[in-house]
Amino acid sequence: MQLTLSTDYALRTLIYLGARGDQLSTITEIAQAFDISKAHLMKVVNRLARQGYVMAIRGKGGGIRLARAPDGISVGEVVRDSEENLAVIGCLEHAGFCRIERCCILMGALSEATSAFLRVLDGHTLADLLEPRAKLVRDLNIHSEESRSPP
Repeated sequence: MQLTLSTDYALRTLIYLGARGDQLSTITEIAQAFDISKAHLMKVVNRLARQGYVMAIRGKGGGIRLARAPDGISVGEVVRDSEENLAVIGCLEHAGFCRIERCCILMGALSEATSAFLRVLDGHTLADLLEPRAKLVRDLNIHSEESRSPP
């Protein structure tokens, strides 16, 4: 199964925000940390805010941060909320599409595989992805509020 860039960006954003703790971050900071498109990231962050994963604070000194504790954010839930279609192949999208018995067996096996994939992701939370936190902070070049220069 291949996830979309939107899902990848959503997970990276949550990891970045989780590593920052309660500190506010900007879309620009996250885009620079991962060398990704700011325009695309704005859409992803907007969706994450609507879904209740992040909190956006507008205005001067505003930014974004996690809206929930990292241990309350399931990776599987984020993937389900980010992906429009989790079907491995097209026939899984359409019930009754497959009329050949062997195809239905394949459809069942692929559906079972997708469920197993999501079950594994459900066993991990954002908190799991944040370990070890010190390495993440260093690798993502995250600075504390005190060391950040004013906008």
